[in-house]
Amino acid sequence: MNRVELTVPVDVNAPAETVWQKITDWPGQGEWMLGTRIEVDGAGDGRHLGARFRAFTGVGPLGVWDPIEVVEWDPPKRCVVRHLGKVVQGDGVFEVVELGPERSRFLWSELLDLPLGALGRVGWPLVRPAFRAGVAHSLRRMAQQCEAEHRRSG
Repeated sequence: MNRVELTVPVDVNAPAETVWQKITDWPGQGEWMLGTRIEVDGAGDGRHLGARFRAFTGVGPLGVWDPIEVVEWDPPKRCVVRHLGKVVQGDGVFEVVELGPERSRFLWSELLDLPLGALGRVGWPLVRPAFRAGVAHSLRRMAQQCEAEHRRSG
């Protein structure tokens, strides 16, 4: 197995609960995560252990559908999802750390099993900087949305 880890943090000027609600609004992730849309399977919002949903990552019709299951659920601190697709496999870890009553840090981690064997191992160092930059950009957008929502509610 060729597992790699990528963790991207972002500090948010909003309470941890505000950040938690934003990051676990699975269908809402498409509003801030580049090239992503999510559909929750079945009834409910997907905010529970065992919830299943699928994420499309790509541009226009070009991309991959990734079936996902929530395998750890500890609100408002930590959620682990398992990527069960043919291309994307591994775990996504979402952690919210309270830094004070009005400030928090969100850590987005991906523990991915690289596809394509040797080609995946060779390609990851080339793809990683762009992947990290896209996640970092998306997390800054998420932080701005949380901060705006917190200002409106405060």
